[in-house]
Amino acid sequence: MNKKFNLELVAEAYERLKNIIVMTPLELNKGLSERLKAKIYLKREDLQLVRSYKLRGAYNKMSILGAEERRKGVVCASAGNHAQGFAFGCEKLKMEGTVFMPRNSPRQKIDRVHSLGKKWIKVELVGDTFDEAYENAKKFSDQKGKIFIHLYL
Repeated sequence: MNKKFNLELVAEAYERLKNIIVMTPLELNKGLSERLKAKIYLKREDLQLVRSYKLRGAYNKMSILGAEERRKGVVCASAGNHAQGFAFGCEKLKMEGTVFMPRNSPRQKIDRVHSLGKKWIKVELVGDTFDEAYENAKKFSDQKGKIFIHLYL
């Protein structure tokens, strides 16, 4: 996937996200900085509601769907972080969503997905690996005509 950077698309995404995400700080990591002999800053995306930057891509993609696509519903595959951003987007945008997660996903992540998505989200635990969950999600999406929200947007 070789797409050219487009500043206009970045500005449009910023407008869609500015009231959804928290502006997280860069924080100097003293240990890494000393070890690598450079100033190393970490972006504190763990301060987002869903504890990850994954909210950005999922919500942005879902927010630009048309009325017919929203009506169809959305699907994703995730082992946790993308599922949380996806679930938040489903609840905020009032879209039905289905998340396919591996059966061995941590209970805490599954519970958090339910908590964020409320009545708008359904979790399907399938397979033993992310790849199996992904295959099931794609198949379900294709068969049901739902919009697939990829974790690498």
